[in-house]
Amino acid sequence: MAQILVRDIPDEIVERLKARASEHGRSPNGEVLAILDSAASRPSRAEIRRRMAELRARGQTQESDAVTLLREDRDR
Repeated sequence: MAQILVRDIPDEIVERLKARASEHGRSPNGEVLAILDSAASRPSRAEIRRRMAELRARGQTQESDAVTLLREDRDR
């Protein structure tokens, strides 16, 4: 497995990390791994923009019935 060394972590961040790890029943290392996994699993902003553009191009914009009714009422 790979290792990453992070230098110069402020003490207050370390304390918050330890508290968060304790709340989740993990070691500080386990908490860091969970945070990294969560962050790495999220799509990037570029990926989100690309997906949104694809949906727009396919014309998949849907209004709820409530939106349609409100617009019809407003336009009367």
